[in-house]
Amino acid sequence: MTSSEPQQRDYLRQAWLVIVLAFAYGGALAGVHTTLAPRIEANKLQETLNVIPLLVAGAEKSRTEALAITTADRRVERVYRTHDAAGKPNGWVLAASGQGFADKIEVLIGLDETLSVITGLYVLDQKETPGLGDYIREPAFQDRFRTKKTDVPLTIVKSDPHLPHEIAALSGATVSSWSVCSIVNQAIVRFREPILGELPNQGTTGTGPVGETSESRRSRMSAK
Repeated sequence: MTSSEPQQRDYLRQAWLVIVLAFAYGGALAGVHTTLAPRIEANKLQETLNVIPLLVAGAEKSRTEALAITTADRRVERVYRTHDAAGKPNGWVLAASGQGFADKIEVLIGLDETLSVITGLYVLDQKETPGLGDYIREPAFQDRFRTKKTDVPLTIVKSDPHLPHEIAALSGATVSSWSVCSIVNQAIVRFREPILGELPNQGTTGTGPVGETSESRRSRMSAK
């Protein structure tokens, strides 16, 4: 037996220990995620409903209606149709996501009834750089999207905006700013035509159980 053999066996034992620990940790992490995923989604839904009145002026949380829409890329996704206190439709809220500088960014986009003007923006989830990119959650940045028209794609500029479709980037966080802008642009392209094309029939296309009426859907959602 050479002097190097015991050392090699030690390396092998350590390598196997690392592998076993990695599998154990990965399995535990997956289990925690599986357990918490429904609660996380429920919390996001509640947060979405809570901010809808901030995204569409005059919208009543209790009258929010969830609808299933087939987007331009053939995916069935949920959108929110908002109503005022009298029950009249007055806007839309789209949920969209995309890659940021550090991780996925999730946003809510408020739009008027014709999807022609952005009425509000809210960052639902993000993991951008603290003190820089995470300022996308600040109202001072999100309000830059308010009142912007959707007929021309929005763009981020580092200087003061001079054109209606330009939005000032966050200082030191141009990538995060661009990411939010891109998510908004892509969501509008994906959702606008399908929503407007299905508009006359949307009273019966809710995401609730089959046979559930729009009114009962609203009651169910507001009770969560």
